[in-house]
Amino acid sequence: MTKKYRVRDAGTVVVLEHRSKILSGNPLGDPSERKLAVWLPREYDSGSSTGPGRRFPVLYDLVGFTGSGLSHLNWKPFSENVAERAARLVRDGRMGPVILVFPDCFTALGGNQYVNSSAIGPYADYLLEEIVPFVDREFRTLASREHRGCFGKSSGGYGAMIHGMRYTDHWGAVANHSGDACFDLVYRCDWPNTLNELAKYRRPSRRAGVQHAPVASQSEERLRAGLDDGRVRRFLAAMWTKHKLTAAEAHAIMNVCMAATYDPDPKAPLGFRVPFHMDTGEIIAGRWRRWLRHDPVRLVGRYAPNLRRLRGLYIDCGWHDQYHIHYGCRQLARALASSGIAHRYEEFDDTHSDIDYRMDVSLPFLYRALQP
Repeated sequence: MTKKYRVRDAGTVVVLEHRSKILSGNPLGDPSERKLAVWLPREYDSGSSTGPGRRFPVLYDLVGFTGSGLSHLNWKPFSENVAERAARLVRDGRMGPVILVFPDCFTALGGNQYVNSSAIGPYADYLLEEIVPFVDREFRTLASREHRGCFGKSSGGYGAMIHGMRYTDHWGAVANHSGDACFDLVYRCDWPNTLNELAKYRRPSRRAGVQHAPVASQSEERLRAGLDDGRVRRFLAAMWTKHKLTAAEAHAIMNVCMAATYDPDPKAPLGFRVPFHMDTGEIIAGRWRRWLRHDPVRLVGRYAPNLRRLRGLYIDCGWHDQYHIHYGCRQLARALASSGIAHRYEEFDDTHSDIDYRMDVSLPFLYRALQP
């Protein structure tokens, strides 16, 4: 099924149903048939009835945690959605016309990081092997990496950065808004709050009084190995039946999702391990090392040859980011500079939240990098 509707002032949004073979049978039981939204600029229809029609660069919007592609096309009070923003930027001459793609990569764990995980699903493969070829077949894109880019914020910024590192056969330029970096600052300091939420689902529940050190047992060994003793399973089951999550619950499910992303283990309960002893809060060094293998700050050297192939690399972050991501972005920018990788890094006076206005900078940057 295909639906079309006009964007205010300019352009058309096309919403298609896409049935994925790659996501079929994914471990979370998430749907494999999803809506894919595509914004076509006003120029897309010009002259298309009298000839083959003009082709356009294409940008993929990787939304942040708990979002989906369609959420960036919702009406916004006192602001613009992404399609309206792009239309204005084109109309004002700040960038040329592009095609925007809004994939849906939401999962039962609240989202993903746009990478492959045996505990969540092969979302990098889904984008690169299904969605990109599908869009190139259905629309008049300039169907090469030199004219294709991706951008995102938070988890989407992380995804854009990782794709720019690993998959430069597909992407020519990326923009990373406040993407997760320096995991020791971004994630590690928040895990005690997650452990407090998970403790509500511990069995047996804690009781007041004298506390004795645990004796050697199978249960203790499992906790020391980062294996679920049932509390994560019960936590998730509870979250999936609630009408509304508290802020603490939302952050807890986010960290659980990150564990499933960065330390999947098909032999473990739920298919992943956690990086902390869930009773004592002790970090499990071996498990945490697996997380750090995915930290962009630590990956620059490994992927430097790929990063040098990019026609554009944009990063920004607010210096009041409540998740401390500005420190990670600064480290990332320094690592890029030390490796001689061309990039543009900006900071601004704001937090992590409600910063779509920064696309006024990144979208024209990407267009300039990818224009014919």
